[in-house]
Amino acid sequence: MRGVTYRGPSSVEVRSVPDAALPDEHGAVVAVDLAGICGSDLHIYAGHGFSPDTGYCLGHEAVGRVVELGRAVTGLAVGDRVLVAASVGCAFCAECRRGRVSRCAAPPVAAGTVACYGLSHALPGSQAEAVAVPHAATNLIPVPDGLSDEDAVVLTDNAPTAWYGARRARIQPGDSVVVVGLGPVGLMCIQAAYALGAARVFGMDKVPDRRDRAAAMGAEPVAPPEGPDPDRGSAAKAGKEAKAAIRAATGGGADVALEAVGADASIDLAIGAVRTGGRVSVVGVSQNKAFPLHMPAAQVRELEFAIGLCSVQYELPTLLALTAAGRLRPAEVVTHRLPLSEAAEGYRLMSTRSAGVSKVVLTP
Repeated sequence: MRGVTYRGPSSVEVRSVPDAALPDEHGAVVAVDLAGICGSDLHIYAGHGFSPDTGYCLGHEAVGRVVELGRAVTGLAVGDRVLVAASVGCAFCAECRRGRVSRCAAPPVAAGTVACYGLSHALPGSQAEAVAVPHAATNLIPVPDGLSDEDAVVLTDNAPTAWYGARRARIQPGDSVVVVGLGPVGLMCIQAAYALGAARVFGMDKVPDRRDRAAAMGAEPVAPPEGPDPDRGSAAKAGKEAKAAIRAATGGGADVALEAVGADASIDLAIGAVRTGGRVSVVGVSQNKAFPLHMPAAQVRELEFAIGLCSVQYELPTLLALTAAGRLRPAEVVTHRLPLSEAAEGYRLMSTRSAGVSKVVLTP
């Protein structure tokens, strides 16, 4: 079959890869109808992968139909339309049975899986014609009638991640919220904040088109200062000016900041954007093992800081209900639908943050 493979920094190619095969009696094979390119995939594309491997199939967001099912799987049937949850867990431990698969207690070897598709050769990704799914009863979710493929693919990861971040920030009715980073997850953070009762939501991103998209969702765009450059001074100065811009827009600091990038500068910006007693929730993927958190300042300001990985399965019942009711609109973040053969162009568009691009999805 064909799949999108990682060849090295800034290089992906559609190549022939081994056919997706039934993992065991608990697994399934899903024929992919639509696959998403995620911001996490862009970390790999930039050369900051989660393993030293190359040549593996990318992707962890997909919707499709079950074409093969292990004999021990219950609650699913061949032909079912399903979304492939980006978070992967076993079917046996207490945490997975509660839906909190990011806390899976089973060792990966014993569980027969790893935590996510498409990060290495260990679990091939879903940007392909088909994907093998371990522990299908846990990791496949039936798609309700009336839900579009675009809605469903955003619900595999981006929307749950945003909701998880907003929920952990304990957004209350009337809160002011700043979203730092307005890619697909950031845009879904805006929707989540309003669904939880935020009175005002501010969106910050360097890209004007992204700010425009956020404004169309009801956010108040805040433009960070351009730079740094020789006339304006250091990156530290630019960061201070960006925080000042947010404080000015929010009247002294927001109640909540949701960070959807994972870069040191954006996390630092989120921390500086909230008021004393504010709450910061980071869902952007950070690979910095030594982030310079200013502990004395955080303590004096009584900040609350949350960071973690979303268990898609835990969040989905709420999100499916909100989407069915029109309170969330996941498909709104999708801007480009390309054939699988043009995956390299999709990665280029998203990595360069080209005008008009938010979420790129691929059709095998």
